[in-house]
Amino acid sequence: MKKYKVNVNGTDYEIVLEVINETECHTPVMLTPNSIPSPTPTSTPTSTPTSRSYPIKSPMPGNILSLHITPGKPVKKGEVLMILEAMKMENEILSPCDGQVTTIHVTQGTTVESGSLLCVIE
Repeated sequence: MKKYKVNVNGTDYEIVLEVINETECHTPVMLTPNSIPSPTPTSTPTSTPTSRSYPIKSPMPGNILSLHITPGKPVKKGEVLMILEAMKMENEILSPCDGQVTTIHVTQGTTVESGSLLCVIE
C-alpha cells in the first residue's frame, strides 16, 4: 500500500493505493489543463456553421423539456431558447447574441449529451 496526498480544486485529500506490481510504479505526474489532450469528435454535424454562425451546444447531459424557438425566428441576447432538464433541475439555454435561428437539431423530449449541438444562430 502506498499513501499519497492529492490536491483537488484547492482541497487536500489523502489516498491509499494498493501496489500490485512494484516494478510498474511510476513517479506521479502533475497534470495541467494544457497537458490534457482535448477529445476528438466522434461525429460531424450535418451542417457546418459559418464564421457568423453561433452553434449553441448543450452544457450538460439531459433532456429537452421545451423549445421556445422555431427556424427563422429572430432572437435577442439573453432570450430563452429552450429548457434542458438535468438532474431534476430545469436549466434555461439562453441566446448568447442577437440573431436569427437557422437550424434546430433537437426536438422536445430529445436526450442530449454534454457538447451536443442544439441549434445554430446567425
